[in-house]
Amino acid sequence: MLPDHDAPVVSLYTFFQVGSRNERPGITGISHLFEHMMFNGAEKYGPKEFDEVLESSGGRSNAYTTHDATVYYEDFAAEALDTVLDLESDRMRSLTIDDRSLRSEREVVKEERRLRVDNEPAGLMDEALHALVYQSHPYRWPVIGWMADIEAIRREDCEAYFRTFYAPNNATLWVSGDFEPESLLRRIRKAYGDIPRGPALPGFVNAEPPQRGERRAELRHPSRAPSLLVAYRGPQVTDPDTLTLDVLQFILGVGEGSRLQRALVYGKRLAVNVGVDWSWRRDPGLFAFHLELQPDADVRAAEDALYAELRRVAEGGVEPREVEKARNNLRAHLLREFTSNSGRAHGLGTYELLLGRWEHGLALPEAYGRIDAARVQAAARRWLDPTQRSVVTLVPEDGQG
Repeated sequence: MLPDHDAPVVSLYTFFQVGSRNERPGITGISHLFEHMMFNGAEKYGPKEFDEVLESSGGRSNAYTTHDATVYYEDFAAEALDTVLDLESDRMRSLTIDDRSLRSEREVVKEERRLRVDNEPAGLMDEALHALVYQSHPYRWPVIGWMADIEAIRREDCEAYFRTFYAPNNATLWVSGDFEPESLLRRIRKAYGDIPRGPALPGFVNAEPPQRGERRAELRHPSRAPSLLVAYRGPQVTDPDTLTLDVLQFILGVGEGSRLQRALVYGKRLAVNVGVDWSWRRDPGLFAFHLELQPDADVRAAEDALYAELRRVAEGGVEPREVEKARNNLRAHLLREFTSNSGRAHGLGTYELLLGRWEHGLALPEAYGRIDAARVQAAARRWLDPTQRSVVTLVPEDGQG
């Protein structure tokens, strides 16, 4: 509970510790499917009533699914707090799961997959990359799921998944805004107190074998230009190098003045854009580079130019001013998030989920301040290892280049 009386508004976040990491072949995508199913009505509020009731109170809602979590959130006027607690507890207690709602949301998810993956080069490349990097870990499949699995998920699968992962013992509420904590706690107990615990959560074993050399894949798809997606195996979120890689990400690829933008976009003019993706994950993740190339670019030359810049960091290090700029940007991002009710609830909820304690998130600005150029160079040497590299190349189909 994060009281703030500056304005009569409240944000409520519900974090469920379930994502595609908790799925198995045959039901991939079920976590994301539930993101849609959760708006289809329950015992007290029927189909489509969730948003109707919330919006009539001046509120709004949304949700998202990741590899590690599923999160639902609402922003609303403080006077609607009891209504929102009633809405959220109703669907946790008695979500409607029937063949009709499953058929309806299945079609929505299939269309979303066609739009974001099957007909989108970046989505296809990301899907191919994860299947290339991970051999046994659930990060292998996309959060949205494989199309055949989406089509095969049964009502019985949904009922078992809901009972296991959408129970109160697997959920955390974060409420920020205009309320009195003692009163709110009584109201939460009233709304949720009779919802039974779910069964014991299944254990998880990370059986991913070590990578013993570079891996490559090639995709052919209609596109105006070739693209490259290059990823290196990274650490899990609790590794000390995670924050150092945050700094390295900013130095290499965030902003017009970043190293890769200057070298590959404005310097050699091989790419029209370079993105660096480093996301915190509960298990070892990926430090990835996405290069959208010029239509006539030499793909091999672009790849070699990328590796030359990465070697420059690993062998020659970075400038203290680059580290300071990255640290300042990271600290500013953290502080901006805490300027709103929604940002505070989301940020602290994420830290609790991934770091184990929300207090660790409050220490991040100081932790970033301790990262220097030597630590960045050491992390680059450790993690940008060519033997731990995977490369996906998008080749435009004939007549599309």
